[in-house]
Amino acid sequence: MLDQDLISETLTSALRTGGDFAEVFVEDKRSSSALFDDGRVEELTSGRDRGAGIRVVVGDTTGFAHTADLSADGLRTAAEAAAGAARGGGGGTRVVAIGAPAQDVTASARILPETVAKATKVGLLTLANEAARSAGSVISQVSARYGDSRRRILVANSDGLMAQDDQVRTLFSISCVASGDTGLQTGRESTGRTVGFELFDETDVEEMGRRAAQRAITKLSARPAPSGSMPVVVGPGGGGVLFHEACGHGLEADLVGKAASVFAGRVGEQVASPLVTLIDDGTMAGEWGHFAIDDEGRPAGHNVLIENGVLTDYMWDLLRARKEGRISSGNGRRQSYQHLPMVRMTNTYITAGDEDPAAIIADTASGVYVAQLGGGQVNTATGDFVFGMTEAYLIEDGQITDPIREGNLIGNGPEVLTRIDRLGNDFAMGSPGTCGKDGQGVPVGDGTPTLRVTSLTVGGTAG
Repeated sequence: MLDQDLISETLTSALRTGGDFAEVFVEDKRSSSALFDDGRVEELTSGRDRGAGIRVVVGDTTGFAHTADLSADGLRTAAEAAAGAARGGGGGTRVVAIGAPAQDVTASARILPETVAKATKVGLLTLANEAARSAGSVISQVSARYGDSRRRILVANSDGLMAQDDQVRTLFSISCVASGDTGLQTGRESTGRTVGFELFDETDVEEMGRRAAQRAITKLSARPAPSGSMPVVVGPGGGGVLFHEACGHGLEADLVGKAASVFAGRVGEQVASPLVTLIDDGTMAGEWGHFAIDDEGRPAGHNVLIENGVLTDYMWDLLRARKEGRISSGNGRRQSYQHLPMVRMTNTYITAGDEDPAAIIADTASGVYVAQLGGGQVNTATGDFVFGMTEAYLIEDGQITDPIREGNLIGNGPEVLTRIDRLGNDFAMGSPGTCGKDGQGVPVGDGTPTLRVTSLTVGGTAG
């Protein structure tokens, strides 16, 4: 992506006026997307974004500059700007020698999406649209989206590191609206993996369309959600976002360091049910949050955060790890070359138990079964959260019965962890997501097996 000598010169310029650490992050990202809405193609786009971000650290101060000019002059100007922001003076020159990458990096995708004709991609959207509309005239609106990206990155720093990655992601989603006596109800299906166009060798977009339509139709006969505290069973995959938001963010070292996490200072303590093991794993090949290296050049990690209910560690980026005299956990991520890295999750999940999911439901006299959670709000300092339920059902006499609508789950992340009393053997990853933090979004995955929380507040509209 850039000549090795040019990178060395840029790092040298960054440290010319003194500094503890300098880093060059280079990114070349291509992407395309297509939107099929109301029976026609509404949007067909492609783009490319290429540039470098340069970071200089002096003591506790970080200077950062980014540029789309990858010439020697452009990089030197950005390096000097970052150095000036970190330290407005000093002297001396620090010459930086970096090693070559251990090996050339090529994308693991079998079929690069950029080699696939736009008409083929639009054809998938058409198939999904037709399958969804075949569910009946109550389906009043169908919207399908295709997206892909190829992100090549190079990271080099004044410690001598130089590493590269080539990340290919492909995404497909479909949303349906059904109209009936209860108004408009929606159903959605999505899939996304860190793979190429071969995603569709294992994905039936017509079946996705039928499932999304059926979800919307089912909700037309849904009862209003109940209100009050009750047992909640979360289905495989669909509830992972709850633990991502309500617990995962609180285990990021930057929030811990700011005392903005309820888990600060609790390593070694029992913070969850002994059944719970929570892992963040960027090494999960093919999953949405997978990569070979993070955006600071550190290899992706398999990081056990909670083991058998005991808090074992936090997630770390490079600078916070250096300050603590340890290595990064591979969780330094950034949205693009225009952003500084920060501590971020990758694929975060609760591991499977050994129980039959059907037995968990049969042993629940009454409550709510959540197949899919939607968006929500979380206070990481306290762990308090509110999540919408996009697909949920009543549990009555140990059986899943009527669908419910217009309900939220309200609770506290650490309390939920302690109230998990059953874990199924049916672990699954959920839908691909984009995690927002401090104005940056990065791709993440999450997952769970079927699990039961002994008591959660359901905020519904039923009397």
